Amino acid sequence: MSEPRTLRIDIWSDVMCPWCLVGWGNLQKGLAQLEGEIEADIRWHAFELNPDMPREGEESAAHIARKYGSTPEQSKAVQGRMREAAQGAGVSLDYEGPAPEPQRWMWNTFKAHKLLTWAGETFGPEKQTELKLALFRAHFNERREIDDEGVLLDVATGVGLDRGEAEAALASEEWAHKVRTEERAAWDLNITGVPAMVVEHKFMIPGAQPPEAYATALRRVAEKVPA
Repeated sequence: MSEPRTLRIDIWSDVMCPWCLVGWGNLQKGLAQLEGEIEADIRWHAFELNPDMPREGEESAAHIARKYGSTPEQSKAVQGRMREAAQGAGVSLDYEGPAPEPQRWMWNTFKAHKLLTWAGETFGPEKQTELKLALFRAHFNERREIDDEGVLLDVATGVGLDRGEAEAALASEEWAHKVRTEERAAWDLNITGVPAMVVEHKFMIPGAQPPEAYATALRRVAEKVPA
């Protein structure tokens, strides 16, 4: 029996993006359909949905209403559809902390991207993915302030990263430059929304797709690209 084919998947994503978490869950389901046939080498890249978000953040419903002109009813309906999509993808957008449930806030994610870029380049894609999922959890399920350095360091140490090294990465201009480089790469690739997955450096899969769509797309890439 032949070994499974490994395809590189570069994912531009933001920690604030619920559809990015849904897309991740559905990608995993799609890869499960390809077990023994195709495996994925996944790298995460920086994309800020709200690069101008101030330090104090913005309450999520107010942010959506301001940015998209949505009424409270429309915003609630969208959140309901996102929650259903998340359940279907095997992920959760629901708060899991003590009652009463706090409001969901949107935060600036530049610092989080610095940590993710540092983790990926220093410790490899598996540790980067572990950190990414922990940041998703901190934001969606724990309602933590993702722009707060103390929170980011707690999340980093929670996945086994050294706190001092993570603190140095947050203070580093080198990692800030690398994040800006990744964001420019998204621009060059005409990525205007996330998630956006680029397979083998050339085949784009935009948006959060159903598992079957991911499985089909990856099979087609494997057929087109020489092993």
